Amino acid sequence: MCGIAGFCNFSVNYAATPDKWTKILEKMNRQQEHRGPDDNGTFLHSHCGLSHVRLSIIDLSTGHQPMTRSLGGRSVTIVYNGEIYNMKELKKELQHKGVRFHTTSDTEVILAGYEIYGVDIVKKLNGIFAFAIWDSWKQKLYLFRDRSGIKPLFYTIKQNTLVFSSEIKGLFCYPEITPEVDKEGLCEIFGLGPAKTYGKGVFKNIYEILPGHFLEFNKNSCREHCYWQLESRPHQQNFEETVEQTRTLITGSIREQMLSDVPICTFLSGGVDSSFVTAICSEELQKEGKQLDTYSFDFTDNDVNFKANAFQPTQDRPWVEKMVQFSNTNHHFLECNNKELYNYLYDAVDARDLPCMADVESSMLYFCKEVAKHNKVTLTGECADEIFGGYPWFHKKECFEADIFPWSMDFAPRTMLLKDEVLQELPIEEYARAAYEKTIRETPVLPGENPEEKRRREIAYLNLKWFMQTLLDRMDRTSMYSGLEARVPLADHRIIEYVWNVPWEMKCHNGIVKGLLRAAGEKYLPEEILYRKKSPYPKTYDPAYEKLLRQEMTELLHDGTAPLCTLIDRNKVMGFMKNPTDYGRPFYGQLMAGPQLLAYFLQINYWLAKYKIRLTA
Repeated sequence: MCGIAGFCNFSVNYAATPDKWTKILEKMNRQQEHRGPDDNGTFLHSHCGLSHVRLSIIDLSTGHQPMTRSLGGRSVTIVYNGEIYNMKELKKELQHKGVRFHTTSDTEVILAGYEIYGVDIVKKLNGIFAFAIWDSWKQKLYLFRDRSGIKPLFYTIKQNTLVFSSEIKGLFCYPEITPEVDKEGLCEIFGLGPAKTYGKGVFKNIYEILPGHFLEFNKNSCREHCYWQLESRPHQQNFEETVEQTRTLITGSIREQMLSDVPICTFLSGGVDSSFVTAICSEELQKEGKQLDTYSFDFTDNDVNFKANAFQPTQDRPWVEKMVQFSNTNHHFLECNNKELYNYLYDAVDARDLPCMADVESSMLYFCKEVAKHNKVTLTGECADEIFGGYPWFHKKECFEADIFPWSMDFAPRTMLLKDEVLQELPIEEYARAAYEKTIRETPVLPGENPEEKRRREIAYLNLKWFMQTLLDRMDRTSMYSGLEARVPLADHRIIEYVWNVPWEMKCHNGIVKGLLRAAGEKYLPEEILYRKKSPYPKTYDPAYEKLLRQEMTELLHDGTAPLCTLIDRNKVMGFMKNPTDYGRPFYGQLMAGPQLLAYFLQINYWLAKYKIRLTA
């Protein structure tokens, strides 16, 4: 995996002052060095500059970027972040068309494919990617992003200059592009956060290439193109055929995503999703006489402090131990203590460039750093719940019928700490409802479906466009900030396409949550693992952690100069901290309740201060 960045302006001759602009490209690289500590490079043309940092996974010796190919006097240059899992098949196809290759990297496969197919090469790619191609002959810059939105790519346009970067922080390296947040950005933070509207970057005039889209920039225009989107169509197979097809797609994706020139590992929670991935990876490695490394995560003393609830009925460790024995993996139990969890709250903001999922994210960042000490590539079970209908809001009547995001139905905790004048100024709830309604209108429904099935599609689409993207962002930033490449084989676009049209009675076969996925895994997992009741990512139950948060917030309030103090009401916050920690249900997802609300607001304060954010109208 890598980090990419660059800029383009057809009215500027960058080559006239190469030292100046090369230094800016190098600064962009330094900002994203964590994404690629193994190598870096820059490219400067009269109207375009590209930069790249590399985490070496495939073709360790000849995959340097930016990479340029020339054909008939036509020069094309690429910077690329990702992995193309069908690169071998594409390479053979291109070789049959007379293409000669100079490296064994998937980077050159994309570049050579562009020479043959133009922008349509993106439709042939199966993988996770974000890449930029500068075509000096056409005088065009293209920005591409994968179908599922697994790899990030942000951009802005100012004074006819397009600036892009894998992470938002890279954009601010370009002259006169500064962090600003207007009312819309604050509504994103308080009304939708830690999610954000797809296509937006929260900061004013910062945008994101949408999944399944590419941007075409030339001296006359900047146009966005959609090359992939979900389509609703009748499902023609019976349940047995559907199970077999699902199994084929999942196992094929996992095996393809094991592609690497360095050893891989998996994250293993003992749930069906990560266990399915682990079982296939372990089986394949054992054929080569190798043992799979696996990692599980928990919190210090959680065995003492854990309290079973509807969201987390059991702890993971006993199930992890069963799975380790079953798949014969080399397992590592990792734990995070309160101090690490608290300290990494702000590192998580540094990684995401935005307030994020509080300790849910800071703990993942800590664990990724620990894994990265031993491995550079991991496969995870992320996204199964969004695709196969695993979350409670797919099943609970009040969530199913709610006319708002089902994982964030209660606006009270989002707004109860803000000053009254801020609430009057910011249309927080109206903004969130408008975002929800826009997605509902975009849902690709199937004509003739009954209202219940139509609502099923809406809930599924909301999850794919919002909740899944938040978790994919979390996984990318926390892993890449640590120099670790995380792959999500269950988010393969072919799986998403297929399962999207499978009827609910098959997805939830016999009333079993993710029944289709479990049935697909029957050949690979023991029954007790296969039908274990869902338990989400772990969180700490130690009251000492919340005490740290309260102390920090109290100091912030007493100081009074913190940027958050312009937005929150001191008396409201103090009153909140005197009350019991959890107030009934989480304000976001399944894990973010009272302590996480405090942590989230502390992250907002750090974010405002770090970027010296100027609030604008």
